[in-house]
Amino acid sequence: METVVLNHQTLTLLPEKAVYLPQQAALLVSDVHLGKSETFQHCGIPIPSQVNQATLQRLQQAQSRTQATRLFILGDLFHARSGMVDEVIDAWLKFLATTQFEAHLILGNHDRPLASELSQFSLTCYTEPIDLDDILLSHEPLPNNDTLNVCGHIHPCVQVGGKGDRLRLPCFYWEAALQRLTLPSFGDFTGGHTISLTAETTAYAIADDAIVPFSR
Repeated sequence: METVVLNHQTLTLLPEKAVYLPQQAALLVSDVHLGKSETFQHCGIPIPSQVNQATLQRLQQAQSRTQATRLFILGDLFHARSGMVDEVIDAWLKFLATTQFEAHLILGNHDRPLASELSQFSLTCYTEPIDLDDILLSHEPLPNNDTLNVCGHIHPCVQVGGKGDRLRLPCFYWEAALQRLTLPSFGDFTGGHTISLTAETTAYAIADDAIVPFSR
């Protein structure tokens, strides 16, 4: 874990690819993409379904580590309607029953076509960014502002190492000039976008069970 203070707010970065807000007893995650493997299966591509269970187990592990009672998903809980098969929905509902999370979802670009169906999955849904005790939570990054913005959508990764020994790691991406922290993609099967570091940015890379900061 790595505790940071960003714009006077205390956040704990977890190796499970989640952020814990201790004052709000809340976990923040983004881009979970449940049902992505089933979406590929629907197209005839044989992808194992165990990805969903591994993703939810990691989220349950983050709760066990922090004892959080609230969960805020910053977009893209589900990947597509074709992936919302009974097994995926049952796994999600079982997860909520086990953790007893108070679950909130800010609709992401993958969620918005499913908006009319999502309320039945024990979620409070939002179509706009929300203000959680002076932290702006959104799916897409927000423009420069004076309030800390925590967002997703980008799936940031940082490239470390030199020629012939390079490694891409998911990361929490802090942009000081924009007061913006972008979360890594939480889902196991989602890919990533390699970010570039500047004098005003920091990548908090996830390497196994450690958080490793990189900056210029």
